[in-house]
Amino acid sequence: MTDTALDTAAQHRLRWKCRRGLLELDLVLERFLRHRVAALDAKALELLNELLDYQDNDLWDIVNGRSEDYAPRHKPLVDVLRAS
Repeated sequence: MTDTALDTAAQHRLRWKCRRGLLELDLVLERFLRHRVAALDAKALELLNELLDYQDNDLWDIVNGRSEDYAPRHKPLVDVLRAS
């Protein structure tokens, strides 16, 4: 496995973790997985997993720009999610 490639089990875990209770968040994360996740390195994937630990409403507020309440190390990934 390279730094940017996920093995099949890791892909399934990430997809499962991206399934959310909010349809809007679900749609953004699905689009992100489809178009952007392949370009992420191991560190960015780790940061994505950290972001996915947020509660749905908190994560949605971050993704749609209503909240800046996240760790500074997440900013590059948040910017990509916001652009999705």
